[in-house]
Amino acid sequence: MKPTRIHKKGKRKTPVLTTTDILDANILIVDDQLANVQLLEQLLIGAGYTRVASTMNPEKVCGLHAKNHYDLILLDLKMPGMDGFQVMEGLKKNEADRYLPVIVLTAEPGHKLRALQSGAKDFISKPFDLLEVKTRIHNMLEVRLLYKKLEDYNKVLEQTVQDRTAKLGESEARFRSLTELASDWYWEQNATGEFTTVSGPVVEILGIRVTAFFGEQTDEEITGWDETERRMLQAKIAARQPFIDFPFSRVTDGSVQQFRVSGEPMFDSACRFIGFRGIGVETTAKP
Repeated sequence: MKPTRIHKKGKRKTPVLTTTDILDANILIVDDQLANVQLLEQLLIGAGYTRVASTMNPEKVCGLHAKNHYDLILLDLKMPGMDGFQVMEGLKKNEADRYLPVIVLTAEPGHKLRALQSGAKDFISKPFDLLEVKTRIHNMLEVRLLYKKLEDYNKVLEQTVQDRTAKLGESEARFRSLTELASDWYWEQNATGEFTTVSGPVVEILGIRVTAFFGEQTDEEITGWDETERRMLQAKIAARQPFIDFPFSRVTDGSVQQFRVSGEPMFDSACRFIGFRGIGVETTAKP
């Protein structure tokens, strides 16, 4: 048998199922008739299955499954004390397993639809057709094991995303610390343009008003910034464009201050735009 693959777009690794995976599946036979149990055991072991268990007591099934996590349960429907429908209801309470891995065994055609409605994934008719039994068991295990591999794969993928998100957070913190040290000021805006972080000596020492620097000017906030340059910088930020060393100037008391401003848009782990950040450095030549 060739390995079965689930194809997905992109270059992600895909789950692979081999013949060994199927033959190593954990199987439980549940029937109150010893002859049926022995027949199914011989059939499965003869076909190469290596992990086959059985019970004639339906009341033990839920406990056994909770302990052993069977890949397949062959379940007789008509049993004394607790029938197969009651067993399936008990199995549904196992929150750790959202997939009910049950093939029902029945001699009554009228029970087949009810069994499927109760959560069974397939059925095998009595008296047994041995070829049909082997085929249905193989097909069921193939689906079940691929489902489990996909669950495991998704868990690994989810953990990878969490790990990378954590590393991204650490990287962001390092970036912020370095930029604050290497610049005269650092700022961040959220997705709506509101300033969330402003730091650096330029704010405290030179008294630069951030709202005047980037926002709409009022009479109180006119500070000598070059209006053409300011509008160009506003447009770059509004367009979410990254920029490096954008020249900026300010005239105060007849003297000109020169600055270089760099900025970039910010995105979260899902590639959603969450704001803008940047740094400014004064480049005015000292006398």
